[in-house]
Amino acid sequence: MGPDAQRLSFGRLLAFSLPGVPIGGLAVAMTVYVPRYYAAHFALGLSAVGAAFMSVRLIDMFFDPVIGAVMDRTRTRVGRYRAWLIAGAPLLAIPVVMLFIPPGPVSYAYLVGWLLIFYVGGSVVTLSHMSWASVVAASYHERSRVFGAIQITSVIAATLVLVIPSLVGSRSGAGDVQAMGWFIALAAPLGIALAASATAERITPDVGVERFRVRDYLEMLARPDMRRIVLCDACLTLGPQWMSAIYLFYFHDARGFTDAQSRYLLALYVVAGILGAGVLSWLATRIGKHRTLMISAAGYSLGLTGLSFVPKGAFAPMLGFMFAMGFLSSSFVVLVRAMTADVGDAVRLETGRNRIGLLFAFLTSTEKIANALSIGLTFGVLALIGYDAREGAANTAGAIGGLELVFLIGPISFVMLGAASLVGYQLDHRRHAAIRQALDEQDAAHRG
Repeated sequence: MGPDAQRLSFGRLLAFSLPGVPIGGLAVAMTVYVPRYYAAHFALGLSAVGAAFMSVRLIDMFFDPVIGAVMDRTRTRVGRYRAWLIAGAPLLAIPVVMLFIPPGPVSYAYLVGWLLIFYVGGSVVTLSHMSWASVVAASYHERSRVFGAIQITSVIAATLVLVIPSLVGSRSGAGDVQAMGWFIALAAPLGIALAASATAERITPDVGVERFRVRDYLEMLARPDMRRIVLCDACLTLGPQWMSAIYLFYFHDARGFTDAQSRYLLALYVVAGILGAGVLSWLATRIGKHRTLMISAAGYSLGLTGLSFVPKGAFAPMLGFMFAMGFLSSSFVVLVRAMTADVGDAVRLETGRNRIGLLFAFLTSTEKIANALSIGLTFGVLALIGYDAREGAANTAGAIGGLELVFLIGPISFVMLGAASLVGYQLDHRRHAAIRQALDEQDAAHRG
């Protein structure tokens, strides 16, 4: 059976994409709202909250290669990665409740402890779902379709997270976060259950004797194609996450928007990703994934340079800007993950071993480093320049000016570097087609 014969129907594709709901919701809530929630509402302080997120992320990143390697070795009646996805549902839902709806006053130790459990659960769900998607979508262009569907589902979920506070009538920042938490905690087990029940998993055969050596993993990371992907992913994560960490501070204090206007603008940025994911995934089938990603990243970085020319408090012009940036950024996750799945095929053909879980673990590790730096560095710098994050605090003109510089300089540089890192990338659709043909012949011989 060739890759095209394994193409998911629309209904099964929709069900398979549903674990993207909690992941998409958390992408917004955990980067934009939760750090501010603990720094402002619980008054833990910018430096303390930034240090908590950064330290936990840097510790947690070491778990991902181990989790990915164990996933690749797993054999169960329900599949290799599907079993891990099912197991990840409570590991994600429980710490979400504890972080978003704490039972009372919180301490620094409380935040660090539940963050660590949360990130482990998030790693299990994300790694298993991405790895499983690589098996479900075997062909070069089908991967753009499947990962694009997951991204669109995630974007819709992120939009819902932003509008839920308005729907439930929340009138406080704490109420907003709690409403988001209940939605995500309920969506995680439900989405995972629907995906697991609607989609079967075929375990790809391994060839040869199983051997685990650290040197083998380092060699995979040293591959020119994977090295470019990891650098690109780190930069394209760090840039947008850098802005997300201080988005509410910037749009309220530096740009003069109300909290409600800031939420609507962010919702538009997220919604634009629905259209962007579809259009840019289609474009990737025409000119290649890496070329589409380079164009999107370069456009995003250049577009940010125009933000300072938008008049303060001008809602209508900012709508256009946020739509354009959200449209372009939607390709970052979709195409990087699809490209990593292509590298996984090349690795399996060359080594005879399935290493897709580990390859995606490299991505989640670099993403965690980028996320940790985005919160730790931005919050730390804002504290150094004298910016006061407490609710109702009045900041000096110098602190506001520093906030504006911090918001723009890092993302512009990082995203442009992400685009440049793909120069010379060679695993295009023609080369991948040859790899897939060889793999199909190898798998048929192994089964025969």
